[in-house]
Amino acid sequence: MAHVTGQLELWTIGHSNHAADHFLRLLARCGIDVLADVRSQPYARYASHFSQAPLRKLVEDAGVRYLFLGRELGGRPPEPEMYDRDEYVLYGELAKSQRFIDGVRVLTDSMRRGRVAMMCSEEDPTDCHRRLLVTRALLQSDHPPKVTHIRGDGYLVDEAQLSRDLDGPSQLPLFEEEPQWRSARSVSLSTPRGSSLAS
Repeated sequence: MAHVTGQLELWTIGHSNHAADHFLRLLARCGIDVLADVRSQPYARYASHFSQAPLRKLVEDAGVRYLFLGRELGGRPPEPEMYDRDEYVLYGELAKSQRFIDGVRVLTDSMRRGRVAMMCSEEDPTDCHRRLLVTRALLQSDHPPKVTHIRGDGYLVDEAQLSRDLDGPSQLPLFEEEPQWRSARSVSLSTPRGSSLAS
């Protein structure tokens, strides 16, 4: 891996139920050399090749380093205080935790050394925590990376454009409070393993 100069770059990808060879082709098209797995529970019920052990072997056999950051950057924290009473994850609180801050540091250091794809389970990044939590935290940092989402059909989506398309103008109307930073859906610790929004 070469040392990266200039603006850092990050790719994101969701494994969905892709065939293993298709997933590897998606990574290869973007020249990815590090796969950062940010699933809290790195298991895939319907596509077992994406469970942690077989996935590590799959990508490392293809020359891609596997980096597990689900403990640090996963969207399902173990602490009950990281959830509101409706069982939404309080992303604002999670992003302030030392564990999350450490994970962002590791991810950023990896971006400085190579081409990193941050992986979760959802094919569509729109409501996935890899975008709503981790990408947002990175973009609010002192050195925000350029973020590109790799879709299942190989189409590349620029985060800046996606954000404009989804959110519209960023300025809030006068006196309107900014909505609470939390998960897109209720995600409890009791949600069955393999549920994509619970990753």
